[in-house]
Amino acid sequence: MALLGVNIDHVATVRQARRTDEPDPVWAAVEAELGGADGITFHLREDRRHIQDRDARLLKETVAVKLNMEMAIAEEVVGIAVQLHPHQCTLVPERREEVTTEGGLDIVRHRERVSAVVRRLRDSGIIVSAFIEPIVEQVETAATLGFHAVELWTGRYAHSKTAPERSIALDELRRGIEVGQGNGLEVHGGHGLTYRNVAAVAALAGFGEFNIGHSIVSRAVFVGMREAVREMKSLLALHAPAA
Repeated sequence: MALLGVNIDHVATVRQARRTDEPDPVWAAVEAELGGADGITFHLREDRRHIQDRDARLLKETVAVKLNMEMAIAEEVVGIAVQLHPHQCTLVPERREEVTTEGGLDIVRHRERVSAVVRRLRDSGIIVSAFIEPIVEQVETAATLGFHAVELWTGRYAHSKTAPERSIALDELRRGIEVGQGNGLEVHGGHGLTYRNVAAVAALAGFGEFNIGHSIVSRAVFVGMREAVREMKSLLALHAPAA
């Protein structure tokens, strides 16, 4: 079955609503690990709308599983990533007006800037992933630019309203997985995945990891973070493709 990375950004979103010290996303990461999370994901945004520099430092010091830092290709954030040295950095698009990350980073359009960031992170010994849409040219470009992995945007599937739309989205993901693996990339998935819709994506062969945040944090409000993570892990196991 695919591994589960738990994104803790929205714990920080609740804290920042009051500019106080709780709930602490670092403690949420501890609870997620105790629930069986295989990784912890956080996004240090340029505008610091949720995760703060303090959080990033403490996560690096305390997280025992894989630590994945989502980040824009902005120079300031790249410098922080090199200094912090998480296990993995995932390059994502970032717009100030968006509520959350929407769509994948266009690494074809931003090829030169992305290439420089990939080289800098790789030279620092950091695994580098690209959060991209499951488009063949994007996946092939990720391999060309030296990424270790790609995280395919599952938003089209997650936002589909009809069975035909979901079928098309799943076919796109299958093709993205095929192209990624064919180019020597590890393939991850994420965006908009919930307890209600994860089954069909979890059943696709080839995904090595899913990064899920909002749904798990929402569930944790009612059952606690440990149980919320256990429940998602159980669904991934239940629907995992046959070996």
